[in-house]
Amino acid sequence: MFNRKKYFHYFILGSLLFMSLAVIGCGGSEKKDTANQGQSGELSGSITIAGSTSVQPFSEVLAEEFMTKYPGTEVNVQGGGSSQGVTAVVSKTADIGSVSRELKEEEKAENLKEYTLALDGIAIAVNPANKVEGLTLEQLKNIYLGNITNWSEVGGSDADITLVNREAGSGTRGAFEELVMGEDTISDKAIVQNSTGAVKTIIESDKNAIGYISLAVTDDKVKAVKIEGIEATADNIISGQYKIARPFIYITAEEPRGLAKAFIDYALSDEGQAIVVEEGAISKTLK
Repeated sequence: MFNRKKYFHYFILGSLLFMSLAVIGCGGSEKKDTANQGQSGELSGSITIAGSTSVQPFSEVLAEEFMTKYPGTEVNVQGGGSSQGVTAVVSKTADIGSVSRELKEEEKAENLKEYTLALDGIAIAVNPANKVEGLTLEQLKNIYLGNITNWSEVGGSDADITLVNREAGSGTRGAFEELVMGEDTISDKAIVQNSTGAVKTIIESDKNAIGYISLAVTDDKVKAVKIEGIEATADNIISGQYKIARPFIYITAEEPRGLAKAFIDYALSDEGQAIVVEEGAISKTLK
């Protein structure tokens, strides 16, 4: 015989059990969201940073320290150039883009969020054996136009200039073109290299080479010439005396959340900025 009282009792128990499971499920989801918001010891997940090869070494060191601080995280760092960084963020194939120049007007139209990681000078580098110690902006421009082709024309030895350029889409090239070349086009006789490191390698091995590289990677294997009598130093860049300088920027397609926000916050913190300075860039917040 059907027992209505017993059936009602089982129905109530089942309903209570279902409600309990639902509450537990919601609680687990909330904990996961909180972890992704960056609480110490709970942060987890993975993100990808792509873009400028000049920013890449800084991102790699920051990522290494960040992952040590938060063992449950993975930060993948890729190069490709500044324009590729913008494309990757817009297409959502990267969480964070890195750019080593000011954004172009058409890129700003994408309503990207910008975070200035650091400042950097573009050093005009020659081989240490080169006698030339300085150039004017006009001389530099004419060298890259192909109008000046011999070092003797600017006070150096009688030797043909080996002109080294960066690839299209490079943030370093974009900044150099904007700050030095203006509306004029770099000579197509220049050797084109796809990274700061590759440009530096040619200059190290060719005593007649000239190229533009990130100040952060200069060392005693190359010589940064003065421009308009001003050395490429952090103080001269901050003061505005050295004119060939640009920002290092992180960009996102929208307001960053979760792990992307936590990483950017870390990069802009005093701890992150100390790493940036130690690696050779110029902090806007740390002196």
